[in-house]
Amino acid sequence: MFKSEDVSAMTVLAYLVYLVISVPLTIWVARTLSHNGRVFLIDVFDGNNDFADAVNRLLVVGFYLVNLGFVTLFLRTRDTVADARGAIEQLSMKLGTVLVVLGILHLLNVWIFNAIRRRSRQEEMTTPPVPPNNVIPQGQNGPQGPFQNNPFQPVQGPGVPFTGTQYPMPGGY
Repeated sequence: MFKSEDVSAMTVLAYLVYLVISVPLTIWVARTLSHNGRVFLIDVFDGNNDFADAVNRLLVVGFYLVNLGFVTLFLRTRDTVADARGAIEQLSMKLGTVLVVLGILHLLNVWIFNAIRRRSRQEEMTTPPVPPNNVIPQGQNGPQGPFQNNPFQPVQGPGVPFTGTQYPMPGGY
């Protein structure tokens, strides 16, 4: 039916088409993610452009290494490609797998950097915007001053900062 030279030529052709599609696709995805991810990284790293650009370049290099390594390792096939239908089926399986791996790596990167961003936002929210002007003096038995006997008493007197835990009340209530 088919000569062995025809089968080998069709297999080699399928390999070449796979490489011609998957390598530029990997390069395009890496450049797109790098370009559009820069703004996100600058936000993650609190406006530190140099650090964000350095991390962006490292991510692109890692992306190339992992994906191009995967593309080349996934090049080999055990099935013989005898006709155009077999070549298309092989290409669709291989390119589909490459696209799924690219997508998973992209989502993993976004998830990791979003976790870093969320953690830095939580730290910002727990840090008070301004330090207190004064503190309540501490004695051996705890705070001295207006909280000594009744912690629900309104804060009065000099030297006691309003920290958000006391409720100032106008006189007469």
